[in-house]
Amino acid sequence: MSDVLPPITLGTRFDEALRLASELHRKQLKKGSRAPYVAHLLGVCSIVLENGGDEDEAIAALLHDAAEDQGGLATLDLIRDRFGERVAGIVADCSDTFEGPEPPALERKRAYLAHLDDDRTTRSVLLVSAADKVYNLRSILEDYASVGEGLWARFKLAPAEQLWYYERLAGIYSRRLGGRLANALAEMVPKLAAIVP
Repeated sequence: MSDVLPPITLGTRFDEALRLASELHRKQLKKGSRAPYVAHLLGVCSIVLENGGDEDEAIAALLHDAAEDQGGLATLDLIRDRFGERVAGIVADCSDTFEGPEPPALERKRAYLAHLDDDRTTRSVLLVSAADKVYNLRSILEDYASVGEGLWARFKLAPAEQLWYYERLAGIYSRRLGGRLANALAEMVPKLAAIVP
């Protein structure tokens, strides 16, 4: 009996999700950057796939911000129609609001943390969420090296609140997900602490 897992294959559903993500986020840029937002989506998807994600999880990674940023529940319904309930459920559970105007940032983050720490939240949601947060924290650390203190103006949370949020996320992923992705986030949190004023 072999311990080698079969390769993850991506089909035409993935191609369709990639097109949809590009269309939905076409006019969006990464925070504080000239890079198209799809760079973030591709990065998160890459992290998911490199950490054993399946096609549904990879599709959810591409679309994880679509409903939250580009049309709310109508976009979530579109995702459900095209890619099924599992993908839509991951996207919904990786979103911290569909409301407009958004509730205060700290309130949304507290609710999101509670949701991630709920036993009903699936491993798939934790995987996509952790990939998103690893990508985001890497970007914060890299951007700080380039722009310094001006970085903090990009965010709705104050620097100390950012640190609080990532510390809580790291704890949840360590307990509930484990593995190298949780470890990667936990290893970056002290680096964030070192730059928070």
